Amino acid sequence: MKPLKRPARRAILVVHVSASAGWLGLSLGLLGLSVAAVASGSPAVAEASYRSMAVFANWLMIPVALLTLASGLVLSLGTPWGLARYRWVWTKFWLTLVTTGLTAFSLRPEVNAAADLAAAGIGVADTSGLLAAPIVSLSTYLFMTAISVLKPWGMTRRGRRLRVLATSSKTVDERSLRPTA
Repeated sequence: MKPLKRPARRAILVVHVSASAGWLGLSLGLLGLSVAAVASGSPAVAEASYRSMAVFANWLMIPVALLTLASGLVLSLGTPWGLARYRWVWTKFWLTLVTTGLTAFSLRPEVNAAADLAAAGIGVADTSGLLAAPIVSLSTYLFMTAISVLKPWGMTRRGRRLRVLATSSKTVDERSLRPTA
């Protein structure tokens, strides 16, 4: 992919950071609603909490997750960071892919089932999944935020190989004896 021009890169970076922060905030909201449902002891509060969680899970989480994934892919492929050149980018990609999948195929069905049971007046027997899922996702997003800021671990084998190829392919201009691209 061609490198992104500065205005495009900055615009996509703003979209990516905003979507990521939104995903983090939605997970925090799900955690708060889950704690309210479990701690209240009131069937009415539990029902309202689970219905609110269903709105978050059904209408907000998946679009925000996909926007985060897509903007991250465009940024990684359109900048020198690359997708598989640095370990922290590669780790973020896989964690984003896994959390997007878990949100779509695990969290949403569980929240919808809890909302349906609460609406029917049946208490949710096992709420540990609804409490654990936002904790795990929130921890994962905080970890991804930290590695985005700190950029640990260096390059991957592929990144080191590409760097060697890039530096060895530069030729010397006979007129100036300066490396040219």
